[in-house]
Amino acid sequence: MKQIVKNRSALVGLIVIALLLFFAIFADFLVPNDPYHMDIWVSYEAPEWFGEDSQYILGTDDMGRCVLSRIIVGSRISLLVGAVATGSSLIIGVFLGAIGAYAGGKTDAVIMRFMDLILSIPSILLAIAIVATLGPGMVNAMIAIAIVRIPQMARVTRSMVLSIKEEDYVQAGKALGFSHGRLLFKHILMNCFAPIMVVATLGMGTAIVVEAGLSFLGLGAQPPLISWGRMLAMGREAIRAAPHMTLYPGIAIVITVLGFNLLGDGLRDIFDPQLKQR
Repeated sequence: MKQIVKNRSALVGLIVIALLLFFAIFADFLVPNDPYHMDIWVSYEAPEWFGEDSQYILGTDDMGRCVLSRIIVGSRISLLVGAVATGSSLIIGVFLGAIGAYAGGKTDAVIMRFMDLILSIPSILLAIAIVATLGPGMVNAMIAIAIVRIPQMARVTRSMVLSIKEEDYVQAGKALGFSHGRLLFKHILMNCFAPIMVVATLGMGTAIVVEAGLSFLGLGAQPPLISWGRMLAMGREAIRAAPHMTLYPGIAIVITVLGFNLLGDGLRDIFDPQLKQR
């Protein structure tokens, strides 16, 4: 923790993420208005920052709902989808990459060629194809995002395992008769923790962007669930008359992704100081 505090990038990223988690967890108590309440008489109301009767600080949408309240509640969906999708891809990708690198031979070739096949298709297009096949919805969006993120996790894990399995302590473990499972999961993977966590942290930002893209296309979280991508889609029809409908959800996405990227860059510098010197 002391190293994170000393690293400005990691510290700023951690603060941003901590604030987002705070808003997501306590959203029900922090929202200034009911995010689901509709009032067509105040539709497209502009933001009011300093007025005495400023009920809607960030304005309202086409249904007269509070934009600020919906952004706060929408943080739950973005963080939940990003965390579940990244966690799922982390578990599966680490397992496949570790097994392929440790076993080698045909096992490694088959797994890596399958990963190459997934990587050959642009992530957002593959995610759209998967959700279109499974059907729109938050769960299917998480499945799609997890699938497109698996190859990155697998490749990073494989490269680390290939180098670590040749270390002297691993060879000594083999000589002492340690089982392959003990060597791989207890000794080798434990030393792969740092780079894997960096990739996972950076992957959270990517997962949130993909989720926003799917929701923007109507393939992600469905109403009444509130998603930042869905808010962008609803605001595009009135982007000139009410630009605040797309501006503030877009800023929320940028800040969230920036926070995870800053934390990931900071962790990379902490775990491998030589990269920072370069």
